[in-house]
Amino acid sequence: MPDAEDVRRIALSLPDTVEKTAWSMPTFRVAGKMFATLPEDETSLAVRCPKTERDELVLAEPDKFWIAGHEASFAWVRARLAALEDEAELRDILADSWRQAAPPRLIEAHPTLGLPASG
Repeated sequence: MPDAEDVRRIALSLPDTVEKTAWSMPTFRVAGKMFATLPEDETSLAVRCPKTERDELVLAEPDKFWIAGHEASFAWVRARLAALEDEAELRDILADSWRQAAPPRLIEAHPTLGLPASG
C-alpha cells in the first residue's frame, strides 16, 4: 500500500515539481500550479480531476475516491492511499494531475507523461 512518503517521492520525481507547505499541509506544484496535496493525517491525497470525470470516478470506486465538501466546486478529487492497488496506480494518478497543471512547454517536453498507456 502506498503511503505519504511514496506520494512525496513520486510527485517530486515529476518534471519541475516542488513541494510547498500551504494550509499546514504539503502541496506539490508544477510551474507554480498545485496538482496534489497530502491533507490532514496524510492517509489520502487530493489531485486535480475534471468535474465530469470526477463524478464517474467516485461513483465507480467510492471506497477509493471521494469529494471533500470544501472541494466540491473545484476540479479536485481525494483518493485513500490504503485503497490504491500499488505504486504504479499512485504514479498514474499523480502524473495525470501533473499534466493538468503543467504548462505547455513541459507537456511538449514530456508528451506521454500522464497519458494512459496505449494498447
